[in-house]
Amino acid sequence: MEAPGEIRTARLVLRRWQDSDLEALAAINADPAVMRHFLQPLTLEQTARTIADYVASFNTNGFGPWAVELASTEELIGLAGLLPVRFQAHFTPAVHLIAKFATHAWRQHYGTEAVHAAVRDGFERVGLDQIVAFTARTNEASWRGMASIGMTHDATDDFEHPDLAVNHPLRDHVLYRLRRNPAP
Repeated sequence: MEAPGEIRTARLVLRRWQDSDLEALAAINADPAVMRHFLQPLTLEQTARTIADYVASFNTNGFGPWAVELASTEELIGLAGLLPVRFQAHFTPAVHLIAKFATHAWRQHYGTEAVHAAVRDGFERVGLDQIVAFTARTNEASWRGMASIGMTHDATDDFEHPDLAVNHPLRDHVLYRLRRNPAP
């Protein structure tokens, strides 16, 4: 299944990654405020590997995280999209929603607009029945965002991230789910 080159919303363009995106995404990934709920800020080289991983996901799966730019200026402000979960947990195999935006793009509902488009693509074009999202329990803004797009939380789904050390402060994760056709 071939992904389209882009998805347009009222204010945004979700598009495939370009070589010219490296420096803008590296700046986002290096921002301690953006990365405070991740293991660490990422270097330019780590960001290049991340973009290559996103491109590979589109090529292999027909979906991946999109580069998100403002339609009015073509400025890259973040990313939003879907990836297969790469670790084993009680809810895998699964596809999860990810999003990350530059701090100057926060509180303008760009993230909500972008993830709605990515989720719609996942359900309509890709044909997924369910999409999950997870984050560190400490990342309240993220799990509130998940709830705001209609994802549901069941505390029995929460988990300890298997790729993080037992005492790591980000190990405790919340899991949210969104089904294509939610039960009545």
